[in-house]
Amino acid sequence: MIDLRSDTVTQPSKEMLDAMFQAKVGDDVFGEDPTVNELESYTAGYFGKEAALFCSSGTQTNQIAINVHVQPGCEVICHEESHIYKYEGGGIAKNSGASVRLLHGDRGRIQANEIAKYLNPKHDVHFPLTALVSLEDTANRGGGAIYDFNEIKTIRKLCQTEGLPLHLDGARLMNALVVNQINPIEYANEFDSISLCLSKGLGAPIGSVLLGNRDFITKARRVRKVFGGGMRQAGIIAAGGLYALKENVARLSLDHLHAKQLENCLNNCSWVQSVLEVQTNIVVIQLVDAEKRDFYIEKLAVNGIKTMAFGIGMIRMVTHLDVSEDQISFVVEILKSFS
Repeated sequence: MIDLRSDTVTQPSKEMLDAMFQAKVGDDVFGEDPTVNELESYTAGYFGKEAALFCSSGTQTNQIAINVHVQPGCEVICHEESHIYKYEGGGIAKNSGASVRLLHGDRGRIQANEIAKYLNPKHDVHFPLTALVSLEDTANRGGGAIYDFNEIKTIRKLCQTEGLPLHLDGARLMNALVVNQINPIEYANEFDSISLCLSKGLGAPIGSVLLGNRDFITKARRVRKVFGGGMRQAGIIAAGGLYALKENVARLSLDHLHAKQLENCLNNCSWVQSVLEVQTNIVVIQLVDAEKRDFYIEKLAVNGIKTMAFGIGMIRMVTHLDVSEDQISFVVEILKSFS
């Protein structure tokens, strides 16, 4: 099967497995796992942050960050389709007791002028205190859309003026950086905290890293423990993430090329109404006949191609390191045959 459902389905390469099997380990809760420590140090240095925390998932890093930044009864501003709201099991309410202000935005992205409209008055007791702004780059529900860095800077200035922390759900941040070629340290400087996923396009089997200053990460480490996220000899999986960061970043451009090839084909298919402009590795298809979504998903599956429903009349395809050039060519031919 050619699995285009998500870039989370990737399998570790032989070289990555070798690094994992050879990893030196210790008790990470005691701070004694050398490979975890190396991953945290390497990632913090890569982004110019003071410290980092290795966690089991991007949901965990996001929810820890929110819990550190926000007090119960406060409010988080984010896009209405953001992962922290839509796909993390109601964690903002359950874990942190906070409400959410959802903005419409554009392809999963929000703008400073829109954020400014929904900052709650600080001295009016009828409103929850606005406590955090969260962005997602790339935006999953926006079809892998990338933020304009100048807009991020404008949002950052607004947050600084209002005394608000700015968090980034950077599950696919490396995809964005490969495209926009912005220096990782310059980019990360605009955020108080960053969640970076290692198990998507980078190909590690598990894990995400939370980045911030030392005080923030010290607090985050305590929250991780409370959330049951303390791991022991975690160097075995941290080694996979370290390998991914060192070896699998530059090759993301190939995934982007493959996604573009799918987009070009789909734009010429009579059964496709539109395709969100591809910017990274996610392809979102809107069908002419919305009721045939499951029909086309099944038809693709019969031909050995796994895809995913993404809403009413919508199908998602995601390219990744386990999808070859020949496989993309095969998918293109199958898509053409449907016409």
